Amino acid sequence: MSDIIHLLPDSVANQIAAGEVIQRPASVIKELVENAIDADAKNVHVLVTDAGKTCIQVIDDGKGMSETDARLSFERHATSKIKEASDLFALRTMGFRGEALASIAAVAQVELKTCLPSEELGTRLVISGSKVESQEVVSCPKGSNFSVRNLFFNVPARRKFLKSNSTELSNVLAEFERIALVHPDVAFSLYSNDTELFNLPVSPLRQRILAIFGKKLNQQLLNIEVNTTMVKITGYVAKPETARKKGAHQYFFINGRYMRHPYFHKAVMEAYERLIPVGEQISYFVYFEVDPANIDVNIHPTKTEIKFENEQAIWQILSAAVKESLGKFSAIPSIDFDTEDMPDIPAFGQELPPTPPQVHYDSDFNPFKTSVGGGTGYSRPKVEWEDLYSGLTKASKMNDNQDLPTVADWSIPAGQDIIEEDTSSVTISSSLYTDEHLVEKGNQHLQFKGRFILTSVKSGLMLIDQHRAHIRVLFDRYINQIKQKQGVSQGVLFPEILQLPASEAAVLHDIMDDLSAIGFDLSDLGGGSYAINGIPSGIEGLNPVELLRNMLHTAMEKGSDVKEEVQNILALTLARAAAIVYGQVLSNEEMLSLVDDLFACPSPNYTPDGKAVVATIREEDIERLFK
Repeated sequence: MSDIIHLLPDSVANQIAAGEVIQRPASVIKELVENAIDADAKNVHVLVTDAGKTCIQVIDDGKGMSETDARLSFERHATSKIKEASDLFALRTMGFRGEALASIAAVAQVELKTCLPSEELGTRLVISGSKVESQEVVSCPKGSNFSVRNLFFNVPARRKFLKSNSTELSNVLAEFERIALVHPDVAFSLYSNDTELFNLPVSPLRQRILAIFGKKLNQQLLNIEVNTTMVKITGYVAKPETARKKGAHQYFFINGRYMRHPYFHKAVMEAYERLIPVGEQISYFVYFEVDPANIDVNIHPTKTEIKFENEQAIWQILSAAVKESLGKFSAIPSIDFDTEDMPDIPAFGQELPPTPPQVHYDSDFNPFKTSVGGGTGYSRPKVEWEDLYSGLTKASKMNDNQDLPTVADWSIPAGQDIIEEDTSSVTISSSLYTDEHLVEKGNQHLQFKGRFILTSVKSGLMLIDQHRAHIRVLFDRYINQIKQKQGVSQGVLFPEILQLPASEAAVLHDIMDDLSAIGFDLSDLGGGSYAINGIPSGIEGLNPVELLRNMLHTAMEKGSDVKEEVQNILALTLARAAAIVYGQVLSNEEMLSLVDDLFACPSPNYTPDGKAVVATIREEDIERLFK
């Protein structure tokens, strides 16, 4: 039998590695910018064209590379960060595997210009699909200049699965923000199609956060800081009143590296238990400093998952640090005894036993004594007890002479109020009449528990979920307005301001036409700020800023580039926000209108996301209960 195992060619191996490391244009920017930071760059410029699909350029003023290093840097597992296995547990740099440049060069056309600070001339290297096309000496600035063009040009299947420009640009901006947040000592700039999106000078950490996410965040952040022999934790958490369902800014960083950690996320949220509504999120920016020997960053190709040696202990420290910050800044009720104006607490010596308190009372006071002649004694008012019991006596005599009237004895037209002189009999009669009439006639609806609408049908008893029914009705209405662009906008007297980071603003531009079709009137004020001049008619009372933010984040989470699916997402989010809530009392006319609108829909039985709206209890099932 012949041998069937063979070594892969380098070009194929590099493409396989690229599938793990380079997933989209944002991955290229992450690797190149991290390399620039490892090269001690103080100024990093990022330029993208068509969200990075056409061109990505990263320019830095770092150490640069020699001619030999420039050539070796594109080989697999070529790195200056580690020399032996033990170095993996003493890493202080961002990259170390030596796979990034080789993976990028395997699926793109790369041009590198680099020059050492001590040299007059640099090196220009051109590689396409892992194949070196040219290498020459050129005159160029100190540092490195990477230009990556036509990403996935030789892997059409991968390029086909890239999302729209707005979605890919949002991912690029999100990756850029993560790096900028952890390196406030480096100046960054980012341009998209020659438009400046970020220009971040060197600044303190808090100012860097505000420069990325807006100055409004300044009033929401609480400082956290704890230093132990195991871990040092610094950063900021937001106040409980800023909690939101979607769009919270949540970042963990470990030794200058962004990471995802669901376990530590629970530690932060546990500190906010009973301070924020269930299901809502809080913003936080938490930075860990741990001995590299106690963590392992080599468990995921993108290095965003970190394994800790003392995970449970750090969990406790983090949770305590957040709780301390909330208490220190009066974000939660607390009792503080460390104040100068402490109340004086009397102390008694052992030689002086405490004196029991003396009770003083007026021995002449008599509450039953009636004042005569304008005296100071207590006077009780005179109560006519016989008048209070007269109504009960009358009702008692009636009950002795005859039985209570039945529903059949009443001949009152539907909808007419029952008016009786005797208050005690009105409640009983009205209740009996209303319940019996609705069940027998079926021409009116009954609301049950503030949630369900009950009505009789030929087959039995129908139950309708009022909230879901209204979602079904509103969704069909909004989706029809979007498609026909006939949404009715209602102007607001005082426009509200929607502040978005650049990554969210990029997606907003993509769905702006659909928002206008629903009825939103937005104007771009620049700098990620938008004025809400008009809202869809019928959603008065809702917070338009939070509503737009939720719609935007729902569209971002779905990551859909299909126009119709994005429209469905917007319509469903708006319908959920504007629908009748559970517990809202409805009049009979409102219930009639809702039921009529529901059964005028093409699919009245289910909500747009597949939840049941209508359920029926068959007549024979009801009869079986009384056998």
